[in-house]
Amino acid sequence: MVRIVGGDFTMGSDLFYREERPARRATAPDFWIDAHPVTNAQFAAFVDATGYRTTAERQPDPALYPHADPALLCPASLVFTQPPGRVERRDYRQWWSYVPGASWRQPQGPGSDIDGLADHPVVHVSFADASAYAAWAGKALPTEIEWEYAARGGLDGAVYPWGDEFAPGGRQMANTWQGEFPWQNTALDGYERTSPVKSYPANGYGLYDVAGNVWEWTVTRYGDAPGAGPAKSCCIPSSRLDDPNLRHVVKGGSHLCAPSYCLRYRPAARQGQTLDTSTSHIGFRCVVRG
Repeated sequence: MVRIVGGDFTMGSDLFYREERPARRATAPDFWIDAHPVTNAQFAAFVDATGYRTTAERQPDPALYPHADPALLCPASLVFTQPPGRVERRDYRQWWSYVPGASWRQPQGPGSDIDGLADHPVVHVSFADASAYAAWAGKALPTEIEWEYAARGGLDGAVYPWGDEFAPGGRQMANTWQGEFPWQNTALDGYERTSPVKSYPANGYGLYDVAGNVWEWTVTRYGDAPGAGPAKSCCIPSSRLDDPNLRHVVKGGSHLCAPSYCLRYRPAARQGQTLDTSTSHIGFRCVVRG
């Protein structure tokens, strides 16, 4: 973990999406934070020690989903599936599929596995799953203020964790989408899906993957921040976007974020994610306070 000395900083942004507004001064406390997202190897150690089963591996309670298709009330998770050509980008069902059997162990669904992905961020974890791991590890999930302050790496007001230029000198600084989303991924950064943690340079505080790779859970309710509102999620499917109190803030963007569609691989960026949802591009990291 990395020790973060708290302080005042500019949180949010007035330059991009409405849910980030207004840019405002905030104060972060002193805390420790994981240098990188929790990996498959780390999560596997937790599961081996506790026998924990993730949300995606459990049978959903039909009483909680009274209008759901009964055929979909099975252990499953949301998987990004790249369409073969251009599609209507206002409908995320063109690239997201609810896949029975998909979980952190089988990130692309039945027949897939995490062999060779031990150092990749764990995905298909709900808020409850991330919280359970954090409690087992003697840690906690970060607040949005803690996460954003740490992600900025001391560059107050900068667009990215490394400065204001996306690819300085042509160098890819994060695992994001290159090409026309969602059907064309040129993978100029070397990865089509997640990448091993620490594949890209650390920010000024020594933190890795605070932009791109996977979105990360926080304990902050999405409805708590100024400007939150009912903005539609650009790349994270949710069934209950009309109630912000059922969502928590996720930060950092992911490998699916494209500049022409979801320019959210920035510290100020935020999305609201329903607590019971897991996907192939959401993970987490932990903090210790005090």
